[in-house]
Amino acid sequence: MKLLICFGTRPEAIKMAPICLVLKKENIPFKLCVTAQHREMLDQVLGFFDLAPDYDLNIMQPNQSLNMLSSRILSEMDNIFEKESFDLVLVHGDTTTSSLVALAAFHRNCKVAHVEAGLRTYNKHSPFPEELNRQLTGRIADFHFSPTKTSKQNLLNENVQESKILITGNTVIDALFITLNRIDNGYTNASIENLKKRIDCSKKNILVTGHRRESFGIGFENLCNAILKLSQNKDIEIVYPVHLNPKVQKTVYHRLSGIKNIHLIAPLDYPSFIWLMSKSNLIISDSGGIQEEAPLLNIPVLVTRETTERNEGIKSGCSILVGTNTTRIIEEANRILNAGNIKYKMSNPYGDGFGAVKIVDFIQNNIFEDA
Repeated sequence: MKLLICFGTRPEAIKMAPICLVLKKENIPFKLCVTAQHREMLDQVLGFFDLAPDYDLNIMQPNQSLNMLSSRILSEMDNIFEKESFDLVLVHGDTTTSSLVALAAFHRNCKVAHVEAGLRTYNKHSPFPEELNRQLTGRIADFHFSPTKTSKQNLLNENVQESKILITGNTVIDALFITLNRIDNGYTNASIENLKKRIDCSKKNILVTGHRRESFGIGFENLCNAILKLSQNKDIEIVYPVHLNPKVQKTVYHRLSGIKNIHLIAPLDYPSFIWLMSKSNLIISDSGGIQEEAPLLNIPVLVTRETTERNEGIKSGCSILVGTNTTRIIEEANRILNAGNIKYKMSNPYGDGFGAVKIVDFIQNNIFEDA
């Protein structure tokens, strides 16, 4: 069987890297394709996990619309399938890369396996365009690797055959275990060392991230207002790696620059970000991956979205859905930071660190045999 793994963004790379590493360990041949929907941030992850693409489409262009991005992915993937045939393509999650690569594979009669399948908000505008990307990929996919019982049930409700679904946990937990182990065993880099000098870890540290399109404009304005209010407490340090999207940077740097205990920094490489997460007392974020990672580190997350497809964290109390409501963000942040024991043991609903092993075993036992 000829196997192709394809991803384009930093989060996809983080979550697919453990699968690539298990395939390497088991001496199972595969080809790796990256669309480079994120360029610099993607390359950092590839370097950390020692992965080299066989195909690098490098499709990102400045101010590229989603339609232009989609058309380029579809065209470039068709060129690959014209040159080389594959029996199975693995895609991940909810990106434009995942849905368009899946569609290109379908057009070439190639089977598709969807990692992190079945997450739903059932609101196609939240998150936008990710919710519909994920649903489209799910409709195309032949095999579905669901992280939780809830995501499996969503697929069953959509009439997906149960034998085609496997609950694996989130592979981001696999990546997190790998990274924490390397840090514990002495891994460092210039970025981590700079953070150690810059951040006062004796204070209450808040980590902030944000990138969702539905928050552009007033949403990010409201978030900045909340951060400004929280920064008035001098016992708090706020660290904000600002996303590269110009619509994010313009608002954030205009509103939050020049404040002593607000550190606006460039996006971090993956191990540096994990190190920073581990030193935080609270995270304010719209990231799906962070909602999965933070419980393992016993860090609560204020989710700055109106909906989330990761309701397991909400139900277990690991995450709190606050939207971009300034007052709600401030109130919940103060409640958590003023608690007697800031870091407390959480129940992680998102996996045991063996998701990649389960996926590779399923491919060997259920797909390779049929090929």
